Amino acid sequence: MVNKLIISNVLHRPIRTAVSVLAVAIEVGMVILVVGLCHGLVKDSAERNVEGVGADIMVQPANASLFIGLSQAPMPIKIGDRLAELPRVLAVAPTFVLMTSVQSLNLIFGIDQASYDRVSGGFTYHAGGPLQAPYDILVDDIYAQAHHSKVGQTINLLNHDFRIAGIVEHGKGARMFIPLATANELYGVQNKASLFYIKCTDPAYTDQTVEHIRTLLPDSTIRPVKEYMQLMTSNNIPGLNYFITAMIGIAVGIGFLVIFLSMYTTITERTREIGILKSLGASKMYIISAILRESVLLTVVGIIAGFIGSMIMRKVLIELFPTLPVQLTWDWRLYAACLALIGSIVGSFYPALRAAQLDPVDALSYE
Repeated sequence: MVNKLIISNVLHRPIRTAVSVLAVAIEVGMVILVVGLCHGLVKDSAERNVEGVGADIMVQPANASLFIGLSQAPMPIKIGDRLAELPRVLAVAPTFVLMTSVQSLNLIFGIDQASYDRVSGGFTYHAGGPLQAPYDILVDDIYAQAHHSKVGQTINLLNHDFRIAGIVEHGKGARMFIPLATANELYGVQNKASLFYIKCTDPAYTDQTVEHIRTLLPDSTIRPVKEYMQLMTSNNIPGLNYFITAMIGIAVGIGFLVIFLSMYTTITERTREIGILKSLGASKMYIISAILRESVLLTVVGIIAGFIGSMIMRKVLIELFPTLPVQLTWDWRLYAACLALIGSIVGSFYPALRAAQLDPVDALSYE
């Protein structure tokens, strides 16, 4: 009986119901997308710029940022020769990192392609070939798709024109690669590297090699790639966790306020109906239960709408910005759903309690 009453009440006021469902959907979708975008950016940066290169160890300047490209304290390239002489080191790839904000924020790797190929195993070419001229550039297939790039086309980066020499499979570092000497020239230095990727003869020797490097370069930042991947989480990146928490708080606040106002308005609109129920013997718990059930029903529909909306928005974002990673995970979907349910129950509890405390005589005389 009470379920039929709740469904009838929901359908009787379609606009209010639609607004409540939309508010919950926005709350859930906002939580999922904000977290998905932040985690996607962090994971993509770690997997592509570090793990995807195929190295076992990274050597950076002292106090280097976790984000490659934010620390510009170039080291002499000749350090790479000393690193290559260490036992169990198979290859060393000096890399100079530049950042560009043209159209979107992207990293450009200045590489010595021969050594970079030895560390990474070489690029897979979709079109074109390797770097040859000083102002040649390689772009990955995702960048090419996003910008409709073709081999032989000229693109302007860092106030210089580059000819696209090849389009390569994504995942082996930055989305753009230029010769190391050209990157040095653009930055105004000579024979410098932002970091060194090191590949061991066997990954089992990584820890031993790290100790040798720390003895050789005590002031540098030396990280095994596995350790770096563990560090690249939102909890270890200053400010990102606070940003996520703030966005979640805003989303939950929106859902809470709309549910509260919706349920409070419902009590005002149904004062006479509640009076009739109480005069027929409905208990306080019956009234509270009916209001809370209606709130939960609206929230569940809103959660489902939020899930669908977040997936649609992800596809739209990827279509508009192919280089923008959005990672939707089931654990955060569940977390967003729980937040929405808790917020709706808390938001509707006071209106439900107020409805249960109405005097039947006053309620029946309410106009």
